[in-house]
Parts: sequence; structure tokens; C-alpha cells
Amino acid sequence: MKNTLKALGMASAIMLGTSSCSDMLKETVVSNISNDYIATTPGFIAATNAAYTPLRSFYATERGLTMSEYGTDIYSAGADGSYKGFHFYDSQLTSSVDILAQLWDDTYKGINTINAVIDRAPTVTGITDAVKAQRVGEMKYLRAHYYFILVQQFGPLDLRLKETTGPTKTATRTPEKDVYAQIVKDLLEAIPALENKKASSDFGRATKAAAENLLAKVYLTRASSKFAEATDYANAATLCNNVINNYGFKLLTDFASVFDQANQINDEVIFSVQYTSDPLTNGFVDNQGNKLHLYFGMQYDVQPGMQRDVANGRPFKRLKPTPYLLNTVFADRVNDTRYNKTFKDTWLSNKPGTYNTTFDNSKASVTYKAGDTTIYIPGVEWTKEQRAKKPYQVLVPSLYNYALFPTLKKFFDPLRPDMTYENGSRDYFVHRLADTYLMLAEAQFKLGKQDEAVAAINMVRVRAAAAGKAEAMKVTSVDMNLIMEERARELAGEQTRWMDLKRWGNLIERVKANNTDAAVGITDKHYVRPIPQKQVDLSENGGFPQNTGY
Repeated sequence: MKNTLKALGMASAIMLGTSSCSDMLKETVVSNISNDYIATTPGFIAATNAAYTPLRSFYATERGLTMSEYGTDIYSAGADGSYKGFHFYDSQLTSSVDILAQLWDDTYKGINTINAVIDRAPTVTGITDAVKAQRVGEMKYLRAHYYFILVQQFGPLDLRLKETTGPTKTATRTPEKDVYAQIVKDLLEAIPALENKKASSDFGRATKAAAENLLAKVYLTRASSKFAEATDYANAATLCNNVINNYGFKLLTDFASVFDQANQINDEVIFSVQYTSDPLTNGFVDNQGNKLHLYFGMQYDVQPGMQRDVANGRPFKRLKPTPYLLNTVFADRVNDTRYNKTFKDTWLSNKPGTYNTTFDNSKASVTYKAGDTTIYIPGVEWTKEQRAKKPYQVLVPSLYNYALFPTLKKFFDPLRPDMTYENGSRDYFVHRLADTYLMLAEAQFKLGKQDEAVAAINMVRVRAAAAGKAEAMKVTSVDMNLIMEERARELAGEQTRWMDLKRWGNLIERVKANNTDAAVGITDKHYVRPIPQKQVDLSENGGFPQNTGY
């Protein structure tokens, strides 16, 4: 059983109202607990735990996935689902979309709780100075983390560093440069205070390694901005090397094993958001759990010989891989194992019988016994004659559609209690070592250090090699195209792609080239999301203008 951060669900009751106008216009805090309670020993403990809860508003949720994988070069729209404006960049993407306000409000609530903890820490008794310093370090990691999510999505922000204790309509937009400076400051102050070990003794808390990894990504992101500092790439490289060399993390030998639900606390995970099978522990918003298992599945459950079951998942058909992802990024399926370990290719009958075929016109009917193959996705084109020789339906690329396509299997959750249950218990990996190596490769490439970039990227590539193919997987030079493709191969679906494209400044170019759904609608304004309209409306004196174009 996971030794997760204790009392997180119960502690979330202490989350305070925030500087977001939509909340602070109310005369009461979110909970019924006086915020003076934070100055007490149990209140301080509960509040520091509760400050982690907004991580679950973004990671492994529909809203977070929508804002990080929809409308990119590697994923386009599936048949079903809400929030398709994020796929198509059309008139559906407006400031009134509810998930924008949810992320905004949830995250600012967390920030206000963090500010309260930091403000009250000096007066709290019954806790040693060392523990208080560590908890304040955790708060600064979390505050930096939350502002980093928000600034990437929305641009200039209302930068609040002190607890807001009463209703206010005052809100202003702090320039991105200053928001990034504060994020860096928080992380630099957090790092020496955090536990200097591979994993916290109370698993789930931020550690020095987690803060260094986040700061590396912040530097890498700022380095390509208009307000970059000359040392950003070098600082990112130094931090990545620290994380790689100083804590005992290591890449697992098998790419697929990283996502083994029975081994979520493994040597590759630097920091994860904790989910369990207990809805009270999952806490926040709607006690939702990890829902990523829902969104990548194709419509297997209405095909001949199949019905929905727990093992194959509940297919919401929200994200369909683009041809670029399948045919270019995953072109090498001889030396590289990641295509077969990323996508499900075979379905076995759980509803025996004889049926007319649905999508495979190479045969009129199929008959299955329990456990027979019903659907096979070879990933390459087969002729009609080749398909006709098989006693099952073969889904080839020319037959892919909005409902039928290769299914990402990283997030399958067979531990759910029944086939309709949505709230998965799988942890979400925020920082994992393969990403750190890829960040290091990017930073070293930007610094002109080819040998170091090659060494870093080859660590990830060799780990993914088929038996006897390690040498074939090694590269001798690195460029940005390789880095972009390698991040897609390794991190597909892991809530990184939209932010990567934004960081590289090629979101529009790559979407237009590789995503026919989004190519027509996407414009320069889509490098940021619309500010939630109620935030704009409730800010006095026009202090919080909407992002241009929305």
C-alpha cells in the first residue's frame, strides 16, 4: 500500500479563499474553519498538506489534459468529448469555458493557502524550526509550481505573495518576466530547505530533487522567451545533471515497466501526484482520482466479439494520434520498442459469437470463442487479401477514423472496481528521469555542447532499444528536430506537448503542418488561453484586461 502524503483529503477542507476576484468577493472563506487555525500546530500541519491538493486540479484530469495535449502536432480530436475548442482553436474556445475558471480558482486557492502558511510559520509553536523550514520550502516549491502552470497557460498574472484575508476587487496583471523571476526566487529558496534525498520520508512531499527538476524546466522555458537571461540554458543543464547524478535515480531497464501500476514508486519517478482508491483521500473538486485512463481509448466496446470491461477501459475517444505521431515519430519499430509499448494493438474476445464485420471489409463475418483475437492493429497498411486471411478484423491506417485508432495504454487502470468507474487510483508522474535527460539534451544542444547532448539523449534511446539493437538506437549528433521527436516518443500523452510547442515557439507552425483538425483555426493569440471572464469582469478599474484576441 502506498505511504501517501497523510490526511491530504481531510486537510483539503482548510483550503482558503484566494485573490481571484470570483472568490474573494465573498465574505467567507471556502471552508468553515477559521483561517486563524493555521497558526496552531494541527492547523499548520493540515494547511501544508492541503496546499498539495490543487496539483490534482491539473494533473491527470480532463482540464489539465485538455490544456496540455489537445490541439498539438501529436494529438487531434477523437469522436466524442467536450472542450473541442482546444482541439480546433475555433469559436468554442472562449473566456467562459468552465475548465479555465476551475483551474484558475483552484490554483489561486492553493496559492492563498500557501501564502497563509508562509506568513504564519514564524509564530507556530509545537513544531521544530527544522520541520517548519522544510514545510515552508515545500510551500515555495508548490507556489512556484502553481504560478508556472498559470503563466504558461495565461501569460501575465495577478502575482500574490501575501495571504488575502478579505474580499477584494483589486487585481492587476504582473508581466511574465516578473512572474518568472518570482518562480525562480521561490525555487532557489526552497531547494536548500527541502529533504536532500531520493524520496521524502513522507512519500509525496516535494524534495530537493523535485525542486531542482522543476527549476531546470523553468530555466529551459524562460531561455527561449523574450525575457531570457544569458545563463538560463547553463543553469538548466547544471540542475539536470544534479538530479541525474546526486540522488540515485535511474532509468528502468524497460520503458513499459515505468507505467506498471504495481510499481508506481520506482527509481525513475522524481515527484508524483498521489491518487488512491479512496475518494476521500483523492479530495478536491469532485473526488475524481486519476482519469487519464478514459481519454485515449478507441471504441472497441461496440465491435464484434467485444463488450466493455475493466481491463480494456472505458473509451471516451477524446484524443486521436495524428499521422505525424504514428508515422514519423514512431516510424522505427524495429530498433525502438516504444511504439508497441505505448499503443495497444490486440483485443481479445470477451463476448463470443458470430457477427457481421464492421470496419474490415475483407470478410463478411467473424466468429469468436472467448479469448480469441477480435481486433488487431498492425500499425502499417495491409492489403485486403492479407486481411482476409485473418479470422479477426484488422484495423489498418487507411481505416482509422475518429472512433477507431491506436489506443495509448500508459494510463490503463485495471484496478478500478467496475467497468464504468472513472476515478482511477494510478499516480501521476510530474517529474520522471527520462524527461530530465531530454531537458539536459536540449539545454546542452542550445549551449553548443554536442557531445553532452548526444550522451543525454542516448540514455533515453538506448533504454528503449529492442534486444540487440542498442547500438542502432544511438545517435551521433543532436538537433532540435530530433529533440522534438524524442520528447514525443518518450512523453506522448504525459501532459507536456502543448507547453513544449509553446516553449519552442513553433506551436502554430507544427500544428498547421501536422494536425488537420486545428490547422485552419490556430493563430498567434492561441499561445495563451483566454483569462476566465469572471476574473476580467470583477476586477475594478479595468485592472485585469483580457488576453488579446479573445
